[in-house]
Amino acid sequence: MANGLDDSLATEKTALIPASDLLCFSVYATAHAFMRAYRPLLAPLGLTYPQYLVMVVLWERDARTVKEIGEALSLDSGTLTPLLKRLEAAGHVSRSRDESDERRVVVRLTPRGDALRAEAAGIPAALGCVMGLDVSAIRGLRHQLADLRLRLETGDEGEARRRVTSYPAEPRSPRR
Repeated sequence: MANGLDDSLATEKTALIPASDLLCFSVYATAHAFMRAYRPLLAPLGLTYPQYLVMVVLWERDARTVKEIGEALSLDSGTLTPLLKRLEAAGHVSRSRDESDERRVVVRLTPRGDALRAEAAGIPAALGCVMGLDVSAIRGLRHQLADLRLRLETGDEGEARRRVTSYPAEPRSPRR
């Protein structure tokens, strides 16, 4: 086993692996399933899933810069700005230039956006019921996914490229 993975995937004679066997596809498909599961829960609030995530970040702490929201959600400003414009048009947030630094835009909840928090309070529990997982299982899965994301974001890209160019050769031993 290399890096805790079954070497059979890395040493198969064919470079074609079915999508259903790729972890990345499972994560991708699950992300889409999450968005579909959230849709009927968010529709009464008039929010899309990405808008809901922005609201959750602002409910945690109001008056954040666009950069702070983007960092919290791993979104760039090009993706975030249209979301914020739609939330502003709906009356949920306001955007204004930071008085101390005109380059920064601060996003604040409006009274309407703050009131939406109470309406959205039951959404996590409702989704938990849909998933059929208890709180402990959800915490464990969330921890595993956060750990995986961190490893992917901080991983050795050079080693990954070497493995791809040598595939399907035997995997290299991990460096210690």
